[in-house]
Amino acid sequence: MESLALAFSSGWASGINSYLVVLVLGLADRFGTVETIPDVLGRWEVLVVAGLLYGFEFVADKIPYVDSGWDVISTAIRPVVGGVIGVLIAGDSGSLNEITGGLVGGSTAFASHSVKTGTRMAVNTSPEPFTNIGISLGEDITVLAVVVFAVQHPYVAASISLVLLLLGLVTLWLAWRIIRRGWRRFQAWWERRRGGSTAADLPGPLT
Repeated sequence: MESLALAFSSGWASGINSYLVVLVLGLADRFGTVETIPDVLGRWEVLVVAGLLYGFEFVADKIPYVDSGWDVISTAIRPVVGGVIGVLIAGDSGSLNEITGGLVGGSTAFASHSVKTGTRMAVNTSPEPFTNIGISLGEDITVLAVVVFAVQHPYVAASISLVLLLLGLVTLWLAWRIIRRGWRRFQAWWERRRGGSTAADLPGPLT
């Protein structure tokens, strides 16, 4: 069950920033004594690649519309990373089936990735970049805190991840409701404006 909790937490975090998860778990394995973390994540080549990719994502994730494009590309990456980490964690634990670990990590990563992608699309309706930067930094800090906490306290971290996932789903639903309402108001205003302009442009009676 401890491995299942770690797979869930790392899966949620992978859906937000998969490279940071690999980097943190790899460093914990390299310099720590946590048996539940797969040794392969602590290899230097894995750490270097994860660090480079995280550096790229750190920049891209804070640029409006670039972040949404990167999220689309990451749809094929983050859930896979979450599932692979779950499989690896399960493989290092005799009490957890690898398929179960992969399903838990992959499905949780896909859910949190969907929340992030939808939220960023909603945020990008605002032209200023500061909201994107603030949300991205908040995500990085939260992922770092959850994964570090999960290494030592997997059950508590899994509970926190579940709460954050549910809050994210609710926030996404509310955000899209507000955006749809604003879009409908804009369409109604535009139709009224077009109708008024058309009437004003009609030629007068012939004399």
